[in-house]
Amino acid sequence: MLKRVDIRKQSSQDKLSRLQKVCLPYDQPIDTNFGSWWIATENGVDIGFAGLVRTVSWTDCGYLCRAGVIPDARGQGLQKKLINVRVRQAKALGWNWVVTDTRLNPASANSLISCGFKMFEPSKPWGYKDTLYWRKKT
Repeated sequence: MLKRVDIRKQSSQDKLSRLQKVCLPYDQPIDTNFGSWWIATENGVDIGFAGLVRTVSWTDCGYLCRAGVIPDARGQGLQKKLINVRVRQAKALGWNWVVTDTRLNPASANSLISCGFKMFEPSKPWGYKDTLYWRKKT
């Protein structure tokens, strides 16, 4: 089950922080105090999360900023559900595009392709030299 969380609540912030550490143990957790965030649960257990924020560079565009699925729940299509819920939210907000990036992560790249994302080269890349950039019209 996917549920949009109220980021003003400390309990939501705590869950998002914990999920970031479990799902992405080698990454520094990012700030979840702005944007829209979802937590996926199964049998009352948190198994994944995802966030959407407005891009800094474009006013009509959302950025799929962070997502993760706990190891035991991977490979069952949850990442695609997390992508699609954020694309729908971006469209509801009136944004025409969503963008994101991946780095050294074929599973995420394949999920984005399955959800209709295409690679592109931004005029001002924001990631590492080996970052792949993705976009989709809402």
